[in-house]
Amino acid sequence: MSDKTSELNELIEITRDGKVFYEHARDEVKDVQLKSLFTDMAQAKTEVIAALQSKVVANHDKPATGGTLAGKARQVYADTKAALSSDEGATYIAQLEEAEDRILHAFEEAMDGHEPDLRAELATQMPKVRACHDRMRDLKKAQK
Repeated sequence: MSDKTSELNELIEITRDGKVFYEHARDEVKDVQLKSLFTDMAQAKTEVIAALQSKVVANHDKPATGGTLAGKARQVYADTKAALSSDEGATYIAQLEEAEDRILHAFEEAMDGHEPDLRAELATQMPKVRACHDRMRDLKKAQK
């Protein structure tokens, strides 16, 4: 497996963590608007994952199919915190915003200092990644 494929697979796993977390949070919250938002965000992650997977396949390699331990740990932490909180929505928003920070940071790191073709491939996904991040950041700020 090439370094490029390894990097793409790492991004797939981190993005999948976000997708799974949004789907889980959607199922946990009662607020209809949050359910809708979390569904939209999970769909955006699905689209990014599909685009990254196609790049891995184009390199004649196998795309990652799972997530990361850190992603699962964040979800468990959020569930515990939400169970103890009077505002589960705010808890999930805060934790999902941190997940978005992780995804954005991973994409930015992958684009820095790597071969130009990898940067070019990731640049096509960055607007969606950044928009998701900014949406959750703004929602978290509005909750305060």
